[in-house]
Amino acid sequence: MTDRNVLGGPLEECGTDPLTGFYRDGCCSTGPEDLGSHTVCTVVTADFLEHQKSIGNDLSTPRPENNFPGLQPGDRWCVVAVRWLHAHEDGVAAPVILAATHENALEVIAMETLRKYAVDVPDDVSDLL
Repeated sequence: MTDRNVLGGPLEECGTDPLTGFYRDGCCSTGPEDLGSHTVCTVVTADFLEHQKSIGNDLSTPRPENNFPGLQPGDRWCVVAVRWLHAHEDGVAAPVILAATHENALEVIAMETLRKYAVDVPDDVSDLL
């Protein structure tokens, strides 16, 4: 069965540089092993990264032992739905790519909330940062 996005279509790739996804397949796919539900495809911003670090989710520091390069503003990354929602509630949510956000994110985040942050990611992401 094909994973679906929040729009009801096939789940599109979120990012491969760096390689994202719970399964490190470039997609925000999820399954029983993904206890955190890494289902929201975002374009991370400096404010979002700072917020995540402040709540104990350091996404900017490289962790070579986990094959994690550390994120920089403009990177696409599959984030945990409840952590993205927390950032939204604190006013620093990162932009969302709906076609690459797994439908399971809707178990945590209302579609109208996701739509407020929806972006089509251009080749040059500097305007989003």
